[in-house]
Amino acid sequence: MAQTPPPKTQQTQPTAQKAPVKSSTPTPSTTKTGAAAPKQAAPAAAALTTDEQKTVYALGLFMYKQLSQFDLSPAEMDLFRKGLADAAAGKPAVELDTWMPKIQPLAQSRGPRVAEREKASSAAFLTKCAAEPGAIKTASGLVYRDLRPGTGASPKATDSVKVNYRGTLVNGTEFDSSYKRNQPLDFTLNGVIPCWTEGVQKMKVGGKARLVCPSSIAYGDAGRPGSIPGGATLVFEVELLGIGAAGK
Repeated sequence: MAQTPPPKTQQTQPTAQKAPVKSSTPTPSTTKTGAAAPKQAAPAAAALTTDEQKTVYALGLFMYKQLSQFDLSPAEMDLFRKGLADAAAGKPAVELDTWMPKIQPLAQSRGPRVAEREKASSAAFLTKCAAEPGAIKTASGLVYRDLRPGTGASPKATDSVKVNYRGTLVNGTEFDSSYKRNQPLDFTLNGVIPCWTEGVQKMKVGGKARLVCPSSIAYGDAGRPGSIPGGATLVFEVELLGIGAAGK
């Protein structure tokens, strides 16, 4: 998994689109007395018993996350599934080479509405966090709160630091964690997202803090496709383990 703090990058994942089609839904058949015929039970989902099955299933989860930047409607998701099925059958309804160049512009055109929705849904969360005991809201919009005060020095923006961290969306979804990798992160403080550059300078070595970062000082309207929606407010719990050579 890509580590969160490095400078944001913009990327899009290709997803073929086609003009909407109306799906036909048969009405229930009736008996002579007018009673609806019993519906057939849907086939049971395949059990995930082997590592290979679980990996293939995870591939589906990964693809769905990549689709978030397109903000697809239920009808468009049906078209996406049809595209997969038609490709598997070797019977595509459109020429991929013709429509592939239109995929990135589609993502770019829908990005602003995804970002605005994220910002609107985050506003109340930011207000709530700023009202918590001990929280400090800065001019940039950062909401900082000490979880465990440190006793060492505080870093400057030009220092390299060593941290452990966990990053989540406002709904609690974790998108990155050095704890899970069992590998603290070393980086130069002025080379990461502005929220970290500002927030970690407020910490002392040995301390742990919570940084709530509005999108304007995180990954902006672009987000990080597949993990962080455009416009998303991010929540980080950060432990400052060391500064400069002392942190190695």
